[in-house]
Order: sequence, then C-alpha cells, then structure tokens
Amino acid sequence: MPAVRTRGLVKTFGSFRALDGLDLEVRPGEVHGFLGPNGAGKSTTIRVLLGLLRANGGTAQLLGGDPWRDVVDLHRRLAYVPGDVVLWPALSGGEAIDLLGRLRGGLDETRRAALVERFELDPTKRGRQYSKGNRQKVAIVAALSSDVELLILDEPTSGLDPLMEAVFQDEIARVKATGTTILLSSHIMSEVEALADRVSIIRAGTIVQTGTLEDLRGQTTVAVTATLGRPPGDLSALGVFREASIHHGRFTGSVASPRVSDAMAALLPYDVTGLTVTPPSLEQLFLEQYVTAPSGRAGR
Repeated sequence: MPAVRTRGLVKTFGSFRALDGLDLEVRPGEVHGFLGPNGAGKSTTIRVLLGLLRANGGTAQLLGGDPWRDVVDLHRRLAYVPGDVVLWPALSGGEAIDLLGRLRGGLDETRRAALVERFELDPTKRGRQYSKGNRQKVAIVAALSSDVELLILDEPTSGLDPLMEAVFQDEIARVKATGTTILLSSHIMSEVEALADRVSIIRAGTIVQTGTLEDLRGQTTVAVTATLGRPPGDLSALGVFREASIHHGRFTGSVASPRVSDAMAALLPYDVTGLTVTPPSLEQLFLEQYVTAPSGRAGR
C-alpha cells in the first residue's frame, strides 16, 4: 500500500481550481521529490494531505487513513516541516522541540541531542530571538528526532546556509535508511536530485511527469561535446544529432537519449580525441516542462 496516494484530487477556491484531478503516489520508504513553481498547487496538495484543507473532489489516502477524518491519529505518525516556521515567542527552542515531540508520541533524546549539535542550534533562546534559519532548524530537529513513519517537508531548508543544507542532506539520507517515507517539496533542485528516489512535477494543479531521474532523462535529450581530429565537411553526415555545430574542430550537439549509441557510432569515423556526454540535470528537466508548456496561472 502506498504511503501517500491521491486520485483525481480537486480543490477549488471560489472559481479558481487549485488542484485539477491530481494523481500522486508515494511508495513506502522512498524519498519522493515534489516539484513545481509557486502557484502550481504543491502547498495546497500538502495542506489537503495534512487535513488542513478539505478536498472538493477525488480521494486522498495517507498511511492507510483519510487525512480529513483521521487527522489526529495520522499526525501522531508523521512530522511536518513548513517553509516558514512560526514558533511560540516565549518558549525556548528546546521547549518547542519537546512540545512538538510530545504531540507525536515522544522524541529520541539521543537523536535530539545529536541533531541540536549538528545543526549548531542554541536551544536556550526564545522563539522571538531566532532568525528564520534557526526557526527552520527547530522544526527540522523536532521532526528528525521523532519516531514517525512519514516526513512531509515543504521547503524545509529555506533560510539555511550551504553548510547546514549539507547537514540536512546527510540527515535525510540517514532517516531514509531506517525506512521512513519522505515527501520533499523544494525549490533547491540539487537537493532533490541528491535525495529523491522518484520525482513528480506538478503544473496547474495536476501531475505532468512522475518517475526516477533515469526515467525522466530517457524522455529527453543529452548534450554531446567532442573534439574531432578530422571534422566532417558537411554536418548532414551527423544527422542523428540536433542543433549540431562545429567550431575549430570542437563539435557540439544534442541527441535523444535512446539514440546515444547511434550518435557515438556517427562520430567515430572523425577521429574523436575527446568526448563528453552530459545528461540533463533535474533543473533542466523541470524547466523543460514549463518553458514548453502553455502559460500558467496564478495560484496557491
């Protein structure tokens, strides 16, 4: 049974359709990247999954339960980190971590102490004294030291510096190894690329692509750069390539992923002395969905 599953999920705000038949599936034990620009419907989806919003149509299932009907039970089994954490002003960071932990059935005190140290968090400061990045650290420490089955992370590293971002990635990899399921929404493509087993891209309230990075790359092109000892006089001889060009013996072009072998064979007669084949990054795959898509609409 999937840890998260939605089918035909619809959420409207007046005449605006924020979710338009959204189908999302997150497998147990995987890190699932959830990508889309502001207004695509990511946060609305997460709020429905958390039981904060009621869907207008379709179905949603979380850890085998209904997010709206079983919200209290489910919140004991999951931890959520939003992109803009708000803390109790008068509570210290440590007190906030402990309170959040009690709501989830308790914390692993050893893990709590290790995470406080790794994230260089001063737990004695009051909530009102924390910067944005430190408020995020409080929520991250509380989530990662809780014994939960599911982590829902919505821009969790917003406000963290690159060093703390690296610590976060290390800790997510550790949590994943324990079998915890993670739904990760992030604008940091390198973060998702490093952590996610599969990715879903949302546009205008519906999922437009889902798969592993290898799956998604197999549907697009790879960039090829080669140094040729005997460049061809006519580029038509390299017709397998798209956007081909040669300058001072340096060839550049792109080729559909399934035809990489054909492309290499086409180059061999021209004395290849250097060759680079670069698959598209997750950022390129993401941008391709939006650059080539119809204009989006403002959303939530």
